[in-house]
Amino acid sequence: MPITDSFASVADSAPAAAGSFSGGPLAGGVSADVVSAGGSAADSLSGFSAWTVTVMEALGPIGVGFMVFLDNIFPPIPSELVLPLAGFTSSQGQMNIVAAIVFATIGSVVGAVLLWALGKWIGIERIARIAVKMPLVDVDDVHKTVDWFDKHGDKAVFFGRMIPIFRSLISIPAGMRDMRLVKFLLLTTAGSTIWNTILIVAGFTLGENWSVVETYAGYFQNLVIVAVLAFVIVWVVLKVRKQRRKRAAGLEAAEDDHIEPGEFDS
Repeated sequence: MPITDSFASVADSAPAAAGSFSGGPLAGGVSADVVSAGGSAADSLSGFSAWTVTVMEALGPIGVGFMVFLDNIFPPIPSELVLPLAGFTSSQGQMNIVAAIVFATIGSVVGAVLLWALGKWIGIERIARIAVKMPLVDVDDVHKTVDWFDKHGDKAVFFGRMIPIFRSLISIPAGMRDMRLVKFLLLTTAGSTIWNTILIVAGFTLGENWSVVETYAGYFQNLVIVAVLAFVIVWVVLKVRKQRRKRAAGLEAAEDDHIEPGEFDS
């Protein structure tokens, strides 16, 4: 992935990732001799993986929280890689696994709150005025989306913390709809704790085979991407057909795309 290459030079220059060693590599690419001799767990990793482990070893659980925080505000940094690596680092005795989970959750919540605040600042009306000027989108679509979030927003925020792509983005509409901060914090903390615990414990349990977690999490992410693309394609096809039927029936008229102040107030 691109983010791996972008950090490769940083990882190669990190002291903890430098040096040579003897002994054969284990399944996850880490030499048993290095770990048993007290070397860095990042010694035979490379690129973003080595840089991530180096940060975690240098900062401990705070480093885990920092990396997860970056994942929230900069999605190309994948938590599917960061969290299993945190578990792997814990399995090598470099940090306490409970502390890793706690700080990972803190990083998740802090990043989510920043995006919630961004959504609150932008506001639903501003986004609605932009949306209705887009092709195929009308005021009805915006109202349906807002109504759906009003009904299912709590579940969306909770379960969204465990779904790739949506994990970060779900915080923005929560802010736009002015979800109470206390409720948002509780739902985000609960969802993030579950997701972080699963991946960190999996990385801890698998140890040197931590990359298995990343592989299967990648499959899950690809499934989500395919589902989103399928939904968008079906939506576009249905909207185009609807417009064609209106045109054929002579009902094509300029639709009112004006958004009244307070139109989306609860």
